[in-house]
Amino acid sequence: MSNLSYMILDVFAEKPYAGNQLAVFTDAAGITTERMQQIAREINYSETTFIMSKDHQLGIYEVRIFTPEFEVPFAGHPTLGTAYVIQNYLRPNASQSLTLRLKVGDIPVWTSKDANGQDLCWMRQIQPEFGAVLPAEVLAEVLGISVEDIDGDFPIEEVSTGFPHIIVPLKSLEAMKRIKVSKPAYFNLIEKSWGKNVQVFCPTAHDGGEGISTRNFTDYIGIPEDPATGSGNGCLAGYLVHHGYFDPDKASAVRPRHSTCGRDFIDLRSEQGYEIGRPSVLHLKARRKGDAIEIEVGGGVFPIARGEFLPY
Repeated sequence: MSNLSYMILDVFAEKPYAGNQLAVFTDAAGITTERMQQIAREINYSETTFIMSKDHQLGIYEVRIFTPEFEVPFAGHPTLGTAYVIQNYLRPNASQSLTLRLKVGDIPVWTSKDANGQDLCWMRQIQPEFGAVLPAEVLAEVLGISVEDIDGDFPIEEVSTGFPHIIVPLKSLEAMKRIKVSKPAYFNLIEKSWGKNVQVFCPTAHDGGEGISTRNFTDYIGIPEDPATGSGNGCLAGYLVHHGYFDPDKASAVRPRHSTCGRDFIDLRSEQGYEIGRPSVLHLKARRKGDAIEIEVGGGVFPIARGEFLPY
């Protein structure tokens, strides 16, 4: 076996050394599942991806995603970061849209520019699936906050767009900053729940502008807190539309109006990772279309390093 080439990127970042770190192995043909898992554990980022071949079939690339503990069917920042590598290094003259074939299915990815001219990578996630509603008392114990910090007008609910999360609405950014996860309570919760990732949010941005703030806790994969979670924010986007969170008729001191959001659609910034020194920005778009909810999640990507693993 020859040396294994890889790249390191920061995803959902507005500058280098922010966002969520990702390692992408650019040609994993011939690598066993066991070796992929060993490599992901060696790198110890929240996820590592393996492009199974530099070739493609009709613009579709097969990709596998591993946490330090196990393979997952879908994750957000690995999807965008891997597509960025393909578009800019493996197939730089190809179309700015492509499809990644993940365990969850085919995920379209494309590139556009924001108002400042920065490239943003976007993905369309699969339809959200809604699971159990969980008690506020249980999540308050897990998060080390009071029940009164949780916005009781909306449910604590399991949601999945390929990777299930527990969505927890809080009333304030101050409450979100106070979170100290109780590991015993957390592991007791996820032992019986469909969602293992806890995605907490509040309707306030860190900079005081329009937007939301989020945190994501994923200790069961060995990462206590994730700095930017594309799958979790996709679940959150579906949740916000499903429950009409930004319905102007529901606006209050807790939930101010957002000029780019309504009862059946959202278009906003989600800030994550500030509490752990990895500030991240995710762009969320979602819209109800009949009985379906169309979800798009985007963000900036910065290449940081490239290298090789030796062929042990």
